[in-house]
Amino acid sequence: MQKKAIIFDLDNTIYSVRSIGEILFADLFELIRQDGNHEQEFEEIRKDIMRRPFQWVAQRFGFSEALTGKGVSLLKEITYDGKIEPFADYVFTRNIKADKFLVTTGFLKLQQSKIAGMKIMNDFDEIHIIDPLSSSQTKKDVFAGIIQRHGYKTEEVLVIGDDLHSEIKAAQDLGIDVVLYDKLNVHTNVTSINKISDFKQLMPLLK
Repeated sequence: MQKKAIIFDLDNTIYSVRSIGEILFADLFELIRQDGNHEQEFEEIRKDIMRRPFQWVAQRFGFSEALTGKGVSLLKEITYDGKIEPFADYVFTRNIKADKFLVTTGFLKLQQSKIAGMKIMNDFDEIHIIDPLSSSQTKKDVFAGIIQRHGYKTEEVLVIGDDLHSEIKAAQDLGIDVVLYDKLNVHTNVTSINKISDFKQLMPLLK
């Protein structure tokens, strides 16, 4: 069935977090180093911060309550004021004849500044930023709300993202078709779902 709506993730789907991460998270990385309890796993922590929400990383690596609190206090005020380049192939999504939604999890000011820096606000019918500090919603909740409000059939919606445990799982739980965007070739062993590394590959999957 022809897709009427596409729901996009933001981080590492529309742009590479690595392209701004070293600058953006410099103070956070220094904070974690100064804590002194995570030297051996620091590189793994640094990579995860580029891919997953901070609260998830803090829980995974057993950050103390104090370190987690300092990290949250820092990140909730961070913005990125420089220019951000989307992946070069993102331009092809602008030719898709479907309703488009952006759903991302993260600190509100930071996510807003990224969207503004890429100048992609007008590419979407709706933009949803789930800030764990102020909302108990999940991506699954937002996806379900979009379907309900707009009267889509589940099979008319497609979710595109890079995280198997976030937007991909949320969509699968609702019975929504998914496409794993693997620009950085992280998920080499995933073969059970549609996977692309370039948005030009998306077009045949919309029918």
